[in-house]
Order: sequence, then structure tokens, then C-alpha cells
Amino acid sequence: IAFAVACIPTIALGEGISKLPAVSGQATISQAATSRPAAEPTDTKTAETVASKVLPSVVSVKATSDSSGSTGSGVVLNTNGDILTNYHVIEGMDTFSISVNDKEYECTVVGTDPTSDLAVLHADLKGDSLTPIGNSDNLAPGSWVMSVGSPFGLDHSVSAGIVSALSRGDMLETEGGETTIYANLIQVDAAINPGNSGGALVDSNGQLVGICTLFSSDTKSFAGIGFAIPSNYAIDIANQILSGQQVKHAYIGLSMQTVTPRVAKRNDLSVDYGAYVAGLLDDSPAEGAGIKKGDVIVSIGGERVVSADAAIIAVRSHKIGETVPVEIMRGEDRLTINVTLGSDETLSTKKEKEKNSKNETNNDTDDKQDRTEDDDDSYRYYRQQNY
Repeated sequence: IAFAVACIPTIALGEGISKLPAVSGQATISQAATSRPAAEPTDTKTAETVASKVLPSVVSVKATSDSSGSTGSGVVLNTNGDILTNYHVIEGMDTFSISVNDKEYECTVVGTDPTSDLAVLHADLKGDSLTPIGNSDNLAPGSWVMSVGSPFGLDHSVSAGIVSALSRGDMLETEGGETTIYANLIQVDAAINPGNSGGALVDSNGQLVGICTLFSSDTKSFAGIGFAIPSNYAIDIANQILSGQQVKHAYIGLSMQTVTPRVAKRNDLSVDYGAYVAGLLDDSPAEGAGIKKGDVIVSIGGERVVSADAAIIAVRSHKIGETVPVEIMRGEDRLTINVTLGSDETLSTKKEKEKNSKNETNNDTDDKQDRTEDDDDSYRYYRQQNY
């Protein structure tokens, strides 16, 4: 999996900024109606119509620091000049600009959410077009889509294709060491190349249904497998950023470790896959629902869980306040526990407390019994993760 962002080499050495400037008082973006797209296109005329409708509202983003730079794409959200893009396009950079309709504008960063790989920029666009917002929930495998952006710095490029699959998930680490959780990604065969990051994925009505983000390839170029963040999720995150709120996500409140066949054998577990519950955060949704330390989670919301990462992605794919069935193995017993997911807004505080007691945690027998001096690779798959 690779980010769809193009890098720009520079000569001077330096550092990126640690805190990004913010712009307050921005408008909230409204979700689209729930009507399904028009009949899927069968000729180039529809593609031409969609492209002409969308191209004026998709920008090219340039971000630089003293030592490096990157180019990507962005989507104009509202008349205030707020622009949605990927966080990895601007990460570590301190100077930002966008270009659209043969005009260039300096811009600032309103806010970011690294764990969702989303960011909002602001520029005085002086009346440039807005991107019509669609409903990503209406997509299905086979739905017609078009990617719009600046692959390899080639502004105003479009590529048509279809939705190959829905609900893909992955976890990647940012350059700053934070974990980005990708849940419910839209897989497409419309081209997504370096420079497309932050660009629009639109339906046959020319409405935004996704933010182009990643591609999967053995090379540095597109190989028919691209991924976009669903617009419904991206717009929700953008609205939280624009309102000045701390961005919130669903959380379950568990410390989880991946179960491998070797770990299962050593600990006499009844299954050789899943997410082992190493601990529960105080007053967490999991604790309140009755999940216990030592349980092994094997499914969440009906989706099979094979690892701690899979459990984290599964939780993120649901909404705050949603009640989901969590299937566990408790010894030889298979149980289903309904958990009402909470908000992770207090998780950062709890993680800070856990960080201070990390040395104590590392001495816990649940961790020590599964690590040997010659088995670091095995331990890597049994690492503790708190979500």
C-alpha cells in the first residue's frame, strides 16, 4: 500500500513545523441527499459532462518545508474557501499553496486528523466552484466512478472506472509516528497515482463520494487497485475540524494483542487467531459491557477479527454510540457481548497516563511470558495496542 502523494526534492535542510496555524469560524458542510446516482454511463459523453462539472472545484496542493516538499490534490468544500485533502500531503510541511483554474493561492491549515489521514486547508478563492457532495453509502461494487486530481503534478486529470469492492481496511504509520486507521475504504480501478492524494472520487452525477488516498502496487505507480476514504466519513471529520472541536472517533477501550498460532499454543488458548484482551481501560465501553481480560475477540459487528489491527479497524468502521455485537472466546466458551461504542476524546489523557506507567506494564506477566530473547519477530505480532 502506498500514499498517492508526489514528493518534491529540495536542496536546503531543515525541519517542519510542530504546530499548524488554524482558521476559525468556518461553515459546516452539508451532506447530500440520499438519491442514488443517475443511470451508469455507457458513453464518453457522460464522462465529459461529469469531468466538466467537477474539474473547477478540485485543486492542486503544494506543500513545502526547508528540506522537502510534496504535491497532492484537494477538494473545495464551501464558499469560505475550505479545502479537504489528505493529512499525509501536508505532514511536516510549513508552507502551503493551491492552484485551481489557472490561479494560485497561498493557504493555511485549519486543522488535521492524522488518525483519519484528513486535513482541511483554507484559501481566499474569490468565488471559485464548489464540489457537489454526494452520499458514499449509495455506492456498490460495479458503481461508475471518476478520480479527479493531479497525478505526478499533472493538474486537472481524470480517470473513469468502477467500484471494485467496499469496506477495505488497513493501518499505516505516519512519518511522525502516529497510527492512521483506514476503515471502510472504497476500492476502485479508476487510476489513483502519486499526486492524486486528497483529490475527488465522484459518481455519475458528478458528486463527491470519496477522497482518493492510497494505491496498492509492486511499483510506485498505479496497478489497478486504488483506495478512497468514503465522503460521508471524510465530511464528518471535516465538519468537526471546521467547528474547532477535537475530532472524535468510536472506541471500545481495550488493550489488545494479536493472537498467532504460536501464541495460542504457549498460552493454551482455544483459538489461534483474533485479538487477545490484555487489559481494559477504566469505565470503558468494553468494561461496562462485560468483556474481561483474557478473552479473545474473534469478530466485531459480524466481521471476522484475525488480529489486534483488524479489531481496531473494525471498531473505527462504526459510529460513536452504535451498539455492535462482539464475539469472544472465553476459555472454550463462545460468547456474544453487545458493546455500545464510546468516544475516544478522553483516550488521549488515558494514553498519557499509561505512558507514564509503561515500565510497569512491560513487566506484566502476560507480556513477558510470550517473549524470548531470540523471538523479537514473534513478539512484534503480540504487541500491545490500546483503542
